[in-house]
Amino acid sequence: MARNARASWIVTVTMRLLCAAVCLAGVVFAQTPATDQPPDNTSRSAKPRTSAKHDVGSGAADIGLGTAKGARSAVVGTGKSVVDLVTLHPVGAATDLGRGALDTGRNVGVGTAKGTGKILRGTGKAIRRLF
Repeated sequence: MARNARASWIVTVTMRLLCAAVCLAGVVFAQTPATDQPPDNTSRSAKPRTSAKHDVGSGAADIGLGTAKGARSAVVGTGKSVVDLVTLHPVGAATDLGRGALDTGRNVGVGTAKGTGKILRGTGKAIRRLF
């Protein structure tokens, strides 16, 4: 009986090793081979051309996005300053309120500048098309 148990143990270990070898071989063959050639960037070198409508629309979206980010910054700064005032930290409250106002101005300014630039580019494309 001991001989049978030992034989079944050898078969079990052999099967486990065989399964592990098959799994490792699958992992090795699944990896992509490394190539020394640089990727072909000729298709990405040219910028996609956008229409005047797209430029004006994305410019308006940028202005709206900047305004929304600015409003979020104002709310976050005000909320933090209120919490600091309630917990009797007036210096922290002033700092948070100032930081919120600064972030609001920055976000609105960046969004407005980017959006206006895109709108002007789209308007220029439209006018150029007329003439």
